[in-house]
Amino acid sequence: MTDQLKQEYDLNENNMKKVQFYTSQTIILVKSKTSGSQGAVDGKLVTSKNSEQERIIIPVNAKCIFDSYDKDGSVIIRFELGAGKTIKFAVREGQASGKYYLAAKWVSGQGGEMNYGGDTYYATPESGSAYLMVVLKKLNKTKRKDRVVKGLKV
Repeated sequence: MTDQLKQEYDLNENNMKKVQFYTSQTIILVKSKTSGSQGAVDGKLVTSKNSEQERIIIPVNAKCIFDSYDKDGSVIIRFELGAGKTIKFAVREGQASGKYYLAAKWVSGQGGEMNYGGDTYYATPESGSAYLMVVLKKLNKTKRKDRVVKGLKV
């Protein structure tokens, strides 16, 4: 999916809803919670840490649909039903290809921060190179009618 395709096929909001999109690679969103406590038990100092991690995995070639355009021209894509369960894809600055890549607020060491379903998730750094794909089919029909002319004799 590129800006060039959007212009070439006149992909306005209505037309975009008719296009099947796919992901170029696996996208992994991670939400982590950690809790802990310190105290003394049986005369010993004890530190307890609990961590809970929730991951959303969107596999390579996952089918997705267009939800809407964002104010900045990026596309909002939906992989599942539910309020706020969308992911933003945008053209990167200085990228000649014009592909729509996963858009997030990239934080060093944590990945890309994004909102998904009302919660804050972090996309893994590898997920940052995922972009949207579409299948292009070109149908060319040629109808030919041949007639052999024998010529005329004097």
